[in-house]
Amino acid sequence: MLTVGIIGCGKIAQVRHLPEYAAHAGVRIAALYDLNQARASALAAQYGAKAYPTYQAMLAEPTIDAVSVCTANDSHAEITCAALAAGKHVLCEKPMATTLADCERMVRLAREHGKTLMIGQNQRLAGAHAKARELIANGEIGTPLTFRTSFRHSGPETWSVDPGAGTWFFDRKRAVMGAMADLGIHKTDLIQFLLGQTVVETKATLTTLDKRLSDGSLIGVDDNAICLFIMSDGAVGTMTASWTDYGAEDNATVIWGTKGVLQIYDDPAHALILTQSGKTSYFDVDEIQTNDNQTQSGVIDLFVDMVAGKAQGITGESVLTAMRAVFASIESSDTGKAVRVIGQA
Repeated sequence: MLTVGIIGCGKIAQVRHLPEYAAHAGVRIAALYDLNQARASALAAQYGAKAYPTYQAMLAEPTIDAVSVCTANDSHAEITCAALAAGKHVLCEKPMATTLADCERMVRLAREHGKTLMIGQNQRLAGAHAKARELIANGEIGTPLTFRTSFRHSGPETWSVDPGAGTWFFDRKRAVMGAMADLGIHKTDLIQFLLGQTVVETKATLTTLDKRLSDGSLIGVDDNAICLFIMSDGAVGTMTASWTDYGAEDNATVIWGTKGVLQIYDDPAHALILTQSGKTSYFDVDEIQTNDNQTQSGVIDLFVDMVAGKAQGITGESVLTAMRAVFASIESSDTGKAVRVIGQA
């Protein structure tokens, strides 16, 4: 039995971590912590756990084997590193951290302490994404040439546990980064996963177009990010992350190769469409999750298997390349120049 604690009891903890841990026969939820003590206490009562006054007090409890870190972006590295040093396995929500140095420190500590560090890049686990990766690896579209991948919705103020203009996602001190870190990291990690390539160069624009604080001023982080990525084997494409899509949520990827085209979550009727020389094949493996349609993500099941040594999973080390591309994209936007991604192949 894996005994777990959850640090941060906001929306992602409430819709994914808590219910998915509770549904797993091999897990016991023992501990909760949140800055909002009343919220933590209420959820602790619901799940038969103990609410702790500080996350440090939780980490000092020797019976806890693993923790989920579901806090605001600025505290991911601090809490994850403390948990690893305390001998806990860690599932940390994305973005991994707010500086590359912190990302690398998290990976180093996991290695030094012999603990699992998983990052919640759940798009790798979506059925159509897993199938697309298989088709590309098998050469079904030939050599990938170009792509477009996007993640657009109406913004975190409709998703946050504290909705509205006061959400921490809009607070530059706590969030540090905006749509690029919230949505862009998903699609950056995903395109690398699908193609089996890394981003080696990026030309990006991060901007704030519409989202405003309660006083009417624009938020201090980006609400849109558009990147032109060059991949390690030569494929070229765009990645778009947006909090200003006031229509249907968009989570589509299209990849064009020398022998065919893959449309992934691009058609509302079919999860995956493969077109080759006029022949079309449909793979209706699942439906993509949206903020309004949360389904079993597989994240918790994979984390438990990783801790048990039954799976390799989405390790912190495997996410480093995507985080390097994110930070390079921010640099590109700041400087107005294309940026080579340091440390990539």
